[in-house]
Amino acid sequence: MIGIGFGPANLGLAIALEESGACVAGGMRTVFCESKPAFGWHPGMMLPGATMQVAFPKDLATMRNPRSAYSFFNYLHCNGRMADFINHQTFFPSRQEFGDYLAWAAQRVDADVRYGHRVTGVELVDPDNPEQALVHCETATGSTTIGARNVIFAPGLNPRLPEGITASSRIFHNHQILQWLPRVPSAPRGAFAVLGAGQSAAEVAGFLHSEYPTAEVHLIHQKFGMTPADDSPFANRVFDPATVDRWYSASPQVRATMLAYHRGTNYSAVDIDLLEELYRREYQEKVAGRRRLFIHGATTIAEVAEDADGVQLTLRDEMSGEITTLSTDALVCATGFRPHDIRSLLSPEDAARCEYDETGPVTSRDCRLLTDDSVGATVYLNGGMEATHGLSSTLLSTIAVRSGEIAESLHARVTALAS
Repeated sequence: MIGIGFGPANLGLAIALEESGACVAGGMRTVFCESKPAFGWHPGMMLPGATMQVAFPKDLATMRNPRSAYSFFNYLHCNGRMADFINHQTFFPSRQEFGDYLAWAAQRVDADVRYGHRVTGVELVDPDNPEQALVHCETATGSTTIGARNVIFAPGLNPRLPEGITASSRIFHNHQILQWLPRVPSAPRGAFAVLGAGQSAAEVAGFLHSEYPTAEVHLIHQKFGMTPADDSPFANRVFDPATVDRWYSASPQVRATMLAYHRGTNYSAVDIDLLEELYRREYQEKVAGRRRLFIHGATTIAEVAEDADGVQLTLRDEMSGEITTLSTDALVCATGFRPHDIRSLLSPEDAARCEYDETGPVTSRDCRLLTDDSVGATVYLNGGMEATHGLSSTLLSTIAVRSGEIAESLHARVTALAS
């Protein structure tokens, strides 16, 4: 088995494989290829004070195995913070702490992880062995190819910029804000623009407003007002592991309806505490008569022009049609992500061997990508199956349980091949 990527999804799988021992007993060799030089989870988004939006029991293992040595609770115990965390009385640790937990687990797990191996292509059919696929990697010292009967593609998320906006030293996606801000060329204006209406946009606006106490911060979004995230108990059931079965068995029409109903649990929505904090800041500035935080609702960016001094934005008020201009030092696009597509690693011929429809990849319940009979290897999608497996498929919520399901499926294949 070869895993493409070693973020939380394939890390969870490595833990499930280690704890089950089934594939080791069956003689299956496992390798994970990761392009980064070391484990890292969104280091550019570790904003001060940012907290998780997923409760800590939905870690890498607990929902599958409450006794796991890889639980968040055991991480706290090993680091001497169990009592302190309990006294904190929260289900939502800081993003920094959860990132440290993930790195702790990645260091402990017994897995063959090839860091610095960037996968450049996948051949679904090895000419010399039709029962396996070939995975091609580039490393600092050259290239290498690994053959495997099972390929586990953990797509991760690809930052999305709006159409017509190109990244530069002054225009960038929010997922790398901590790396990119120091690179912004100095400019006299002292203003930032943030595009987006979700949690990341609100977090970035609050961070810039605090970090640069003399700068203006302009938060621009198409909604009239930002929407509170729906994290109520009944709505949160959409992320339960048991919901995946119900979602998968539903008709495409029902799935689409449910996605529309519950997008507010995850997309273009903001924690109510953060919304109230931004409103408080904006209101206090109005009272004091010294404005630095500006929320531009029902507004779109009609034009972007960049020069040596900054970024000039042409804004359109969608309610009135009024056009205004805004000069800023940088534009931060908190405009979401899309899952990587395995077809970007395949030849056109191999891509045609995979089943896709208008909603995305066609998969089995155990996350196998359906392919035609010419493909002897099995390809698993460890995430990125929102249409068929629900809203949780791109989140941390079901990683532990999904990892166990994929491990069981792999064990069944190993057993079948051995017999």
